[in-house]
Amino acid sequence: MPGGNEIRKAFVDFFKANGHEHVASSPLVPHQDPTLMFTNAGMVQFKNVFTGQEKRDYNRAVTSQKCVRAGGKHNDLDNVGYTARHHTFFEMLGNFSFGDYFKDLAIELAWKLVTEEFGLAKDRLLVTVYADDDQAAELWRSIAGLPDERIIRIATSDNFWSMGDTGPCGPCSEIFFDHGEGVPGGPPGSADEDGDRFIEIWNLVFMQFDQRSDGERIELPRPSIDTGMGLERVTATLNGTHDNYATDLLRNLIEQSAHFSNTEPDGGGAVHHRVIADHLRASAFLIADGVLPSNEGRGYVLRRIMRRGMRHAHMLGCQDPHMYRLVPELVRMMGATFGELVRAEALITETLKLEEGRFKQTLDRGLKLLEEETAKLGGKQALSGEVAFRLYDTFGFPLDLTQDILRNQGRSVDTEGFRSAMERQRAEARRSWAGSGEQATEAIWFDIREKAGASEFLGYTSDVGEAQVQALVAGGEPVERAGDGDDVMVVLNQTPFYGESGGQMGDSGEIRLAGGGVIRVSDTQKRVGDVHVHVGRVEGGEVRVGDTVTAAIDRERRDRLRANHSATHLLHKALRRRLGDHVVQKGSLVAPDRLRFDISHPKPMTEEERADVEAEVNRMIRGNGEVVTRLMAPDEAVEAGALALFGEKYGDEVRVVSMGGGDAPEFSTELCGGTHVRRTGDIGAFHIVGEGAVAAGVRRIEAMTGQAALDWLGGQEQALRTIAGALKTTPQDAPARVAQLVEERRRLERELVEARRKAALGGGGQAGPAAREINGIRFVGQIAEGVPAKDLKGMVDAMKAGGSGVYAVVGINDGKAALVVGVTEDLTDRADAVALVRAGVGAIGGKGGGGRPDMAQGGGPDGSQAAKALSAVEAALAG
Repeated sequence: MPGGNEIRKAFVDFFKANGHEHVASSPLVPHQDPTLMFTNAGMVQFKNVFTGQEKRDYNRAVTSQKCVRAGGKHNDLDNVGYTARHHTFFEMLGNFSFGDYFKDLAIELAWKLVTEEFGLAKDRLLVTVYADDDQAAELWRSIAGLPDERIIRIATSDNFWSMGDTGPCGPCSEIFFDHGEGVPGGPPGSADEDGDRFIEIWNLVFMQFDQRSDGERIELPRPSIDTGMGLERVTATLNGTHDNYATDLLRNLIEQSAHFSNTEPDGGGAVHHRVIADHLRASAFLIADGVLPSNEGRGYVLRRIMRRGMRHAHMLGCQDPHMYRLVPELVRMMGATFGELVRAEALITETLKLEEGRFKQTLDRGLKLLEEETAKLGGKQALSGEVAFRLYDTFGFPLDLTQDILRNQGRSVDTEGFRSAMERQRAEARRSWAGSGEQATEAIWFDIREKAGASEFLGYTSDVGEAQVQALVAGGEPVERAGDGDDVMVVLNQTPFYGESGGQMGDSGEIRLAGGGVIRVSDTQKRVGDVHVHVGRVEGGEVRVGDTVTAAIDRERRDRLRANHSATHLLHKALRRRLGDHVVQKGSLVAPDRLRFDISHPKPMTEEERADVEAEVNRMIRGNGEVVTRLMAPDEAVEAGALALFGEKYGDEVRVVSMGGGDAPEFSTELCGGTHVRRTGDIGAFHIVGEGAVAAGVRRIEAMTGQAALDWLGGQEQALRTIAGALKTTPQDAPARVAQLVEERRRLERELVEARRKAALGGGGQAGPAAREINGIRFVGQIAEGVPAKDLKGMVDAMKAGGSGVYAVVGINDGKAALVVGVTEDLTDRADAVALVRAGVGAIGGKGGGGRPDMAQGGGPDGSQAAKALSAVEAALAG
């Protein structure tokens, strides 16, 4: 019997042989359709192609699209495990024509595939067509040879597809397989159509019309084809069963679940194993596509799926986490087709293990509370909303889980009471924000957060995505629209833009408006924790709340941010290895052109230390190790060796980023919510450009990566070559030549100062300064041009050696003046050097002066008044 992988390959190969481009599955987070929570059909990634907003270089395509239906209109969660063919996760095989072929070839290819390639018996196939679609009915007769009784006309909307209230739409035609009289159920359109005998295996959508807003429906100029075949259903059919869970796509996981729980796969726990197998697939693929469990949006749906599966593991008697044990088998089965499972295996495993471990800690207590509360109820009385909310708020029981548990008792939950309790909690949270200062200014964002919810961050896996505008803020107030030239802050329901946090700067880029024009985003900030606020200006067009837009980050800038952020992790580890474990991050800045990293360290790094650290980081970069992200509890992550980063606020679950290269696959492991490179080699290169003190015991390292580092080094090399050229030597010999010149200059400066000092003292054959007698005291005053202030005392000491008297020297350098006055010991009772200096410095623009009675000094900014300074000293001496 053919397995699921073989059938998928056969389907894709068939259409490739018929001129179709094989297009990889898009992520489960639908970046092309912000109105969807998850990708739920094969056509989602081609939506813009069908509407004409996007052009591809092919007009036929084939896909095997991964899909999740666990919320909204398509919610199969409650039925999973209890029926033969309901799933939260499934694969949709599909072929598409974008204005190339239409009904005739679509029907011909479909019939050929199912009867010739798959070998299904023609007499066990029947089809449906829309009631008015005579063309499709005739084609099935002529191409497939089907009699009228096996072409069933359906008049309901089930057989007429539309993208929305307006836009492309058209009739459908479905292919059904008859599993035989031994299986209960009737044909489509009958009262028993929900049975398992007649199973739809393929739906062909004939995208034929354009539905106008005025109600008119017109023919499309280029009608198209969109088909969907559930891999699980067709695999079951080709294996002679109507039960999807009997196929290898799920049976292997069921048997693994039975093995690890020490139970029978088909015994009393059969439903539990089915739920676990299905929910494991959905959880693993959602995590691989960047969704992590949370209490909001997609993360909340993931948590519901995970915890529902974990409760069924609990019902099997599993005392330890169970679902994560099945991940290797899932990766073995599907990893070759979906490489993201292989790349994210560690993250999937850690996330499941963490969530189940935490959930099991509270499950018993929650079930005990539920048991106590239901024991108080009479008959089939509903559980109060207050109790359901307490289970949600205290024990993490999603409302759906409580409802699922009570369903077996025939009880319901007072959902209105649950919502009232939820609203009351929100009101209390709002009041807590009614503070002062900065918190008061956040009130507007709290309102937006309350109405719109958290922003879904797509940026771990995507650089562009469609989104809906949830709120606009201009001039500090919410607005409904903004036009050309307006400065505006935009909140989207989902975004690839990273909001500034953890030292990493926010993304820039553009938000493309549906009606033309863009919003140039200059910065992205996080408000009230998880609301991403895009700061920008409207250029052309107009944006309104509720509009669908395309958000695209500046990818080149993000790549540089990623490289610099990942480099800080490698730098942190290298510093601790070289300098010691006392090194702790004290702050950081991750910018597109540079990184800044502050550490606790008591002294400057030596050149050797700096070179060693830089070399180790570059060794890790050259090792090109994979950057692996996992989800863990903060305390568990720290116990496992992860470093918590300065300034980060951590919740119940954290992203743990590990990276390395060569012989160190986990060289660095840190708690971090930022964006990172996929492999360390993507950083390119690393160079430290500066190191210095910023506070007592805190050093700052500045560095560059990638092209910026190479450009900086290139500039340094060019400067060195320029210097070498001026010195008429080679770059290699330039340092020695510069050192030689510096030493020569120092020698010449010393010789010049000595010559000036001698000249000032009358040496070198020149007459010394003239002496005057003032009040019976010999006074000698001298102006010394170009003599440094530090040499003036030596000059005065030499002058004092010439005999009793008062000696004053004013040195002039760079326009400034320094005054030194010396008094011989025999005159200190008649003249005070400090008083004389203070009298003189005023003339050169200075204040004060100090020293001893026999030697004092002072200075001022005006060297041109040196003569007046000496005159002032004379006047003071004269009394």
